[in-house]
Amino acid sequence: MKLGNEKTSPSKMQKMLHLNYDRDDDIWLTNTQTLRKLIGVLGIILPVLLFGFLWLTTEHPSTLESISHYYYTRANPIFIIVVSIMAIFLMVYKGREPIDFYVSFIAGLFAILLLLFPTDNIAVTCCDADAAYSVTYIEDSVWRVRFHYIAAAIFLLSLNYMSLFIFTRSNKPKAERTKEKKQRNTIYKISGILMLSALTVIVLGLLKVIPEDVYYQNHITFWMETVAIECFGIAWLVKGETIFTD
Repeated sequence: MKLGNEKTSPSKMQKMLHLNYDRDDDIWLTNTQTLRKLIGVLGIILPVLLFGFLWLTTEHPSTLESISHYYYTRANPIFIIVVSIMAIFLMVYKGREPIDFYVSFIAGLFAILLLLFPTDNIAVTCCDADAAYSVTYIEDSVWRVRFHYIAAAIFLLSLNYMSLFIFTRSNKPKAERTKEKKQRNTIYKISGILMLSALTVIVLGLLKVIPEDVYYQNHITFWMETVAIECFGIAWLVKGETIFTD
């Protein structure tokens, strides 16, 4: 029989999520590692949730032109909620040095802005029968679409900078770093290079260096955005020391 003031050992779930019940005057999400893991998980599941939900609700069999185009579909709530949560988490992330906070805050801010200024429409007109999976139509605006591209680029480039230059830092010389830290740095660098490569392909597509029919028929923007977001998610999971923990 346990006494009233006797503490039970924390469960695996409590340890994983850093749940502390010793105090009742604070909130759960105060641990940096937990925040990193949640950001990583949200990034990884976003493309899967969008495609899966749209297929489930409308039986639309293929991906859309880009991840941002899910804003105009029944998957709109998932897109807005997940990106907004990621944005808030990024904006409250502090890190170890001021540059960590500034870059992460910029990424979160521009994630919000890309939601406020959505990309171009799926449908040609409202209630377009040829785009039955579209449930929203906004009057076309060239400047809105261009600003969306800029916001999305700054969002992804900020995350890319964190992966390549912030996550790879260490307060120890290379010779004294642990094997796990070296493994984590390798993942950060690979993720950053893949993110940058994916963004380069998107730019080449927008500049029509890649033939338009090839680029748009194969929804290359969607797949390159997915590569970038998956790499970002993996980098943040690793930063949260989900794997390769010292």
